[in-house]
Amino acid sequence: MATPSDPWQRFKSTLCEVAALGGVSLDISRMNFPDGFLASMAGPMEKAFTAMDAIEKGAIANADEHRMVGHYWLRDPGRAPDAAIKNEIETTVSRIKTFAAEIHSGKHRAQDGSPFTSLLVIGIGGSALGPEFIADALTSAGTSAADKMSVHFFDNTDPDGLDRALAQIDNLARTLTVVISKSGGTKETRNGMLAAQAAYQRAGKNFASHAVAITGEGSELYKVAKSGGWLEIFPMWDWVGGRTSELSAVGLLPAALQGIDIDALLAGARDMDAATRRHDVPKNPAALMALMWYHAGGGKGAKDMVVLPYKDRLLLFSRYLQQLVMESLGQEKDRAGQVVHQGIAVYGNKGSTDQHAYVQQLREGVNNFFVTFIEVLKDRAMNAPGTTAALKVEDDVTSGDYLHGFFQGTRRALAENGRESMTITVQEVSPATVGGLIALFERAVGLYAELVNINAYHQPGVEAGKKAATAVIALQHKVLAALRSGKSGTADQLAAALGDPAHAETLFLTLRHLAANPESGVKSTGHGVATSFSA
Repeated sequence: MATPSDPWQRFKSTLCEVAALGGVSLDISRMNFPDGFLASMAGPMEKAFTAMDAIEKGAIANADEHRMVGHYWLRDPGRAPDAAIKNEIETTVSRIKTFAAEIHSGKHRAQDGSPFTSLLVIGIGGSALGPEFIADALTSAGTSAADKMSVHFFDNTDPDGLDRALAQIDNLARTLTVVISKSGGTKETRNGMLAAQAAYQRAGKNFASHAVAITGEGSELYKVAKSGGWLEIFPMWDWVGGRTSELSAVGLLPAALQGIDIDALLAGARDMDAATRRHDVPKNPAALMALMWYHAGGGKGAKDMVVLPYKDRLLLFSRYLQQLVMESLGQEKDRAGQVVHQGIAVYGNKGSTDQHAYVQQLREGVNNFFVTFIEVLKDRAMNAPGTTAALKVEDDVTSGDYLHGFFQGTRRALAENGRESMTITVQEVSPATVGGLIALFERAVGLYAELVNINAYHQPGVEAGKKAATAVIALQHKVLAALRSGKSGTADQLAAALGDPAHAETLFLTLRHLAANPESGVKSTGHGVATSFSA
């Protein structure tokens, strides 16, 4: 292999292209791995390939929950381990297409007989990040005006955020709401659903006549939707994790309702799966990417990944990847129970915006990262409604040429200072390309997890946070009951009165928040930790 001092020869010798997706390529030439690195990792990579093959055949990959990991079957049902799963996937996709067509044609209408024109999606984490990314990346001609439905999201339990999202909906009476929660017990999603129900009630409308659920069979949400007579219920399966659920009903239904070609989305992922399933490292972009992560971080996640897509439509991709990569790889222990503290931190926004923000530090500050550039060759979809011929901002130069120049300039400037980067190049941002990008990173995550021997399919840290939040709410109920019974005092005094002095800090933070919101009925006097609270 050529040395880094001969970048063109190194580029030619390491470039990996995927012909099936219109020439998607991965350039790892600016990663400073030594000659012989790929060969030295051949044995571990073959074990990783073998483990991934077993996962696709239905092996129990999430041992903690004794579950299969089947997101690869979503775009290629014929690979499912049994006929029942294959049929479930195919039937669900067919139902999604039919339901979306019936919404668009007016067969299903709002309570007042009007056609549905807007969509509100309620979810959090994987039930929001993926759908939001797809909605923004594939909206028609940079605007929702030409889409079948305009799309809005409740993706948090922030009351102000819920109010802002509702204010952006032109006509709630013509809005279809999709509530997404596998267990049906996710509090943020439950709260969003209740906020939506209240909004429909204020508008004099029946929420159930405008509601669809995506959830696990028999879940709390399933029971609510079934008993309430919601329009439809689509499934979520135990063998699909939230962060890899975008190509299930979670992502496909909102996309189909928006008018996005979900067949192309699935086909792009299926084509990338075929390319990344190969036991041939130099021709497998996911294997190369996983090895570059391993090289950059020394197999310990010692460096962060900065994602820089040079395309506005891919702005939300880094947020989507934060969950996919960090929730999967951020593990305290390996499969042997040894403490390893694995993980790769992900951050990013878009180029060339970030050249005017944090690229200064990337080039000249602490060298604790590597960059993943995403280059899009086509400047725009010329057949999209409302587009015009490329404007020349200088002789023979368009704004798109400048964007490309800034990409190359940043890539070169980083390399000149010994900062590592790799580049994914795609022809355009299309359903097939976006499906391929999702599949590429899903496979890279799986392969890297095998290289470092971790379970990438559970999330004990997330569950710990949920349990801690539940404990805070339980303490809030107790202190409110005490205040309403006539007790008052500082956090220390109230904690002692509750027989829970160890949680005085939690009480202080909780009461300070309640006192800032008049509807709680909590009042405060004084300042700082000496503040006294009463009802």
